[in-house]
Amino acid sequence: MDYVDWLRQHCPKKIMDAQNAVSNIKRGSRVFIGTGCGEPQHLIRAMVREPKCQDIMIYQMLSYTLAQFVDDPSFLRRFSLKLFFISRTMRKAAFEGKIDYIPSYLSQIPRLFKSNHIGLDVALIQVSPPDRFGYCSLGVSIDITRSGMENAKFVIAQINPRMPRTWGDSFVHVDEMDCLVLHDEPLVEALPGIGDNEVSRRIGHYVSQLVEDGATLQIGFGHLPYAILQHLDGKHDLGIHTQVITDGFLPLFEKKVITNKKKSLLPGRAVTSLCMGSEKLYRYVDSNPVFYFRSSEFVNNPTEIARNDNLISISSALEVDLTGQVCTDSVGYLFYSGIGDQVDFLRGSAMSKGGFSIIALPSTAQNGKVSRIVSHLSEGAGVATTRGDVNFVVTEYGIAELQGKSIYQRVMELAQIAHPKFRKDLIEFAKKRHYIFADQIPPTEQDLLFIEKYKNTMKLKNGKMVEFRPLLPSDEFAYRNFFYSLQEKTIYMRFFYRVKLFSHEVVQQQWARVDYKKNMSIIGLVQRGGHKEIVAIGSYAKAEPERAEVAFVVREDYQNQGICAYLLQILEKIARENGYRGFLATVLSENTAMIHVLKKRYPNAKVTASAGEVTFRMDFSDTEE
Repeated sequence: MDYVDWLRQHCPKKIMDAQNAVSNIKRGSRVFIGTGCGEPQHLIRAMVREPKCQDIMIYQMLSYTLAQFVDDPSFLRRFSLKLFFISRTMRKAAFEGKIDYIPSYLSQIPRLFKSNHIGLDVALIQVSPPDRFGYCSLGVSIDITRSGMENAKFVIAQINPRMPRTWGDSFVHVDEMDCLVLHDEPLVEALPGIGDNEVSRRIGHYVSQLVEDGATLQIGFGHLPYAILQHLDGKHDLGIHTQVITDGFLPLFEKKVITNKKKSLLPGRAVTSLCMGSEKLYRYVDSNPVFYFRSSEFVNNPTEIARNDNLISISSALEVDLTGQVCTDSVGYLFYSGIGDQVDFLRGSAMSKGGFSIIALPSTAQNGKVSRIVSHLSEGAGVATTRGDVNFVVTEYGIAELQGKSIYQRVMELAQIAHPKFRKDLIEFAKKRHYIFADQIPPTEQDLLFIEKYKNTMKLKNGKMVEFRPLLPSDEFAYRNFFYSLQEKTIYMRFFYRVKLFSHEVVQQQWARVDYKKNMSIIGLVQRGGHKEIVAIGSYAKAEPERAEVAFVVREDYQNQGICAYLLQILEKIARENGYRGFLATVLSENTAMIHVLKKRYPNAKVTASAGEVTFRMDFSDTEE
């Protein structure tokens, strides 16, 4: 028996055409419509055609079909749109004041329906055909659709054989629906514009550096999230707990990058609430037990999110100010999108063991005319995410880490990843507002993507990993903390006198000289709790036309583990690339460990000793590249 015969046998009075079904909508009704790609297009069109539908208030999360009607004055006289999120197709109408936007955390919308804070008279939903027990599936749209349906007084369902049957909390019995409209039509397809975008590729590259194997991810919809996902294809055993599944995930499932094996909450399952993409994606999730669909009050609940260890939330923004405030839902006074799931996941990731959040955005907008790292949010812009909620911010120019950082540190971190042409102005603004020191040197205006190739990792004998990268202006506090953590003897070995102060002026002078070519400093970092701390620094500085002076300092608990030798190799490689033919070094004669490192690397170095010091003149030709 096919599903049509089953329905005719078990609930024949509920089956009707769309026009008869929507005629049950009374004047002045509050109507809920299922979300996004799961919206019942046939029912929506029938409702718009029905002349009895007057003074109707429509509530929806993501709206597509209604975009076909919002420019019609007669439609706007009959229908009032209340949207929790403004989709791309509805943006123009929102700017023109044709839509009423409801700011709300996604996790809390179901509660608004349940408490009758937002009362619902009718729900229009789309479901799969029933099984032999009478259960249909809400398919690709569970999110707030389940709550909207459960709390409406009258439910009209479009039964579409193209709607996937999804596992989880998606099943609805025909007894829970008042009218059944049988109509076969393609689901809404939602694919972000995907182009060969260098900015997105660079952002994806930086985000991938923060994502470790075994992490559980949340990531949104759009061109940038799609690009980021492409850069994760070299990871292993990733897990998914996210609001929306898109086509960007498919290659990672197919390559078994996503296995969900390491998840602490519902291992083996990709937890989601919504599916938006292509017909290929809809067929992939159809009856696929890997996917576990739950409502937004579960998937977006920060407490549930936090049950995932190592949960990484990746979301975007319209602009970020120098203190870390984030705007996501408006361009000035114009409402652009919505709060959505960002705040829920930022707070959930912050409570997750080993978890954190990433705000990823291009550094500019309007074809490079304006910076998206801003001195202050635009007039009228909403603060969706407070400065206390932000962890990492990523642009195509690098990674800024804000959590636990002062305003001074945040300014330097964020100015460093702004577009080079805006950095000086951002620093000048910060000086006027007394966010930073009046003598602060701005970050270099050169594009530092090239220093990415200078990043290295080393596994020590004790199993710990040390990450090496060039010193950045934003490292000032970590740099000072490193030197103050050293014993006097270690400092004396490096500077030949007992340095007592590493003030702001001294530290600025150190990194201001770094141009990453003629002069270079490489730091070694180790993970400690939720942050990284410096344990070693190696530097070279131009001394002669083809020769640079080199020096090192390693924290006492990391000495005698090969770090100096490793740093020397890194610095030599960089110096070679920048036209140097050798190094110079002056070492205290009692510093036998450093002398051993230099002699081992450059056995034919010219060595002279006098007054307790040993001078090395080393040629790169003395070693192999």
